[in-house]
Order: sequence, then C-alpha cells, then structure tokens
Amino acid sequence: MKLRNASAAFALLGASALVLSGCAAAPVDEPTATATATQTEEAAPAIDYLACAVSDEGSWNDKSFNESVYDGLLKAEAELGTQTADAESNSAEDFAPNLQAMVDASCDITFAVGFNLVADVNLAAAANPDMYFVTIDGWSEGNANLKPVTYTMNQSSYLAGYLAASYSTTKVVGTYGGIQIPAVTDFMDGFYYGAMAYAADSGEAVTVVGWDPMAQTGQFTGDFVPNSGTSKSIAAALINDGADVLFPVGGDQFGAVSEAIKEAGIDGVMVGVDKDVALTSPEYAEYVLTSAEKRMSNAVYDIVAELSAGGAFSGDAYVGTLQNGGTGLSPFYDFDSKISDETKARLVELEAGIIAGEINPLS
Repeated sequence: MKLRNASAAFALLGASALVLSGCAAAPVDEPTATATATQTEEAAPAIDYLACAVSDEGSWNDKSFNESVYDGLLKAEAELGTQTADAESNSAEDFAPNLQAMVDASCDITFAVGFNLVADVNLAAAANPDMYFVTIDGWSEGNANLKPVTYTMNQSSYLAGYLAASYSTTKVVGTYGGIQIPAVTDFMDGFYYGAMAYAADSGEAVTVVGWDPMAQTGQFTGDFVPNSGTSKSIAAALINDGADVLFPVGGDQFGAVSEAIKEAGIDGVMVGVDKDVALTSPEYAEYVLTSAEKRMSNAVYDIVAELSAGGAFSGDAYVGTLQNGGTGLSPFYDFDSKISDETKARLVELEAGIIAGEINPLS
C-alpha cells in the first residue's frame, strides 16, 4: 500500500505491495497523466481525511482504467489536502487482502477499481457496515455503504462511431472487446449505432465488423491483458475484413492495434478508450482519431471532495454521462484538419440530442 500525508499511527496488515511513494499534483481538469511534484509546487494543507483505493490486476500506471482512478486520488491530495493510501493488485488473490488493508488503515472511503472486484468489495462492505466503499464499474448487492460508479459509455461511443464512419475511406469500421460484460459491450453498442447513424445521414453503406449488438456476438480477447498476441490477431483480422478504423475496448490495446495497422500497410486509425489516449500515450498519437473517455478521475475527485468537506455518504449510484461530463470525446489533435466542418457540426448536434433525450444511442 502507498500512503501519503498520513500519520504513522496505524498498522498495516496483510496487504501485498506495500511501498512508500511521493506526492503528486494534478491539473484542474480531468487528469491525463500522473506527474511527480517538484519542490516548487505547493500542496494543499493536509486535512484529516483518508481516501484509499485498491487496483484491479495491473499497475496504477496502466495508461487506462487503474491510472484514471489513481489520478483522481492524486488530484484530491494535491487540491484538497486529503491523505491517500492505495494497494496494487497483481492478481485476483490480492483483492480481498488489499481491501482488508484499507479497512485496517481506517480509510474514510475506499475505491475498488473495476468489475473484477465486485464480489470482494461487496463482502468487505457487508463485513464493515460502518465504513464506506465505492465500486468503479460495479454494483452493490444491497450494501447501503457501497456506492456504485457507472457510465453510460454508449453515449460518447455513439459519437465515436459516427466520427469513425465519417472518417473511414473503406466505410468498414471495427470493434472488439476484452471480456463480454456490460461495461465493455456498452462501448461497442454505442459505436455500432453511431456508425449506422452516419450511414443514415449520408446515404452511404457502412459495415461494422467485430460486434453485432442484436445477436450480442462478436470478437473478444477473453481478458484485459495489455497488447496481447490475441488482441493483435483480432485487430489484424478486422483489418483483413476491410476495417480502417478500429475501436479496441479492452484497456491498453493500443500498441497491439498500431502494430496491426503498420503490418497491414494501411492508412488506418483507432479510437481510444477510457483516457485521452493521444495525450497520455503520445507514442500512439499518430493513430488515435479520438478517444471515448470514461472520466473516472472526475468521479473519484468529486466524491472525495464532497465527503471530505462534511457531506453525507450516499449509496446512490454516480452515473457518468455526456451531460455531467463523466464521459465525452477527446480532442482530435492532428486529425482535426482531416475532419469536415459538417461532421464536427453534426457531432455537436448529436451530443445535444442525446443529452436532451431526443436521440437514443442504443438504436
């Protein structure tokens, strides 16, 4: 577990990877990359509030899901002065002991990152009814002290699908996922229907390969291992089917996709997920048309800010939407000049329509 700004008064029991780390500062808006604080930066005065997190498998520097949550903790530390502690999980066997370590540390709030921790965080919440927990991309099994954080990722992915179809020269776009669970297929559903919306607007035939939302069948790696051989093989197969825009929904698959594009020798691009991938992973920027952001850092920061200021805990779900800024498309960066003004204007209209409830991104 990593601990910052905290008293050494408590003992830490039974956790894996317990190491000390330094303070970090985060930007005012959604953090996009972890930055180490320098001696010239001023931290907020420390307050007596301990915000904690347990990662899914993988490091806090995964350029994806874990890192987004971690950045929210860092932002709270820098701007609010909260104490923070965390534990990285190297395998599923680490989930329960790492959560117990947060309980033993008397954390005021503990974030459990990802679908894979749902069972363990529900057990921890049930065993510790006087403590508060948050499940990112999970749900509560009747525990009033457990707050779910979820996202309607079909909304931003609908916009990404529309953009992808508009940008594509072959009018074939592809998507694939890590594991076939709602948190993954929600991205893929929105992407499909967004591409179909472009087809309806333009009168051009558009094909989406890798996912059929009606049959709920498609291509999945079966895990979230970053840039695996399976991921690259699926990307290459979708390219072989004609796709020149790919949407990999499985954490950090951007190296695998960029390699598949290069080896195929096509003028292909991809749409990133979770973070602003062109910014956080600039080595892939030349291939990243945009990203469908799941702004978990904002949710973490907002929850900590409210509770550390004396707000009452609620087990009601936080749902990230286009309207509240919980999700959205990243800037287009170097691709901006390659996207028509007509498409940009239509994306603005579509976003407004989704927010107003006039457009259903799942149809």
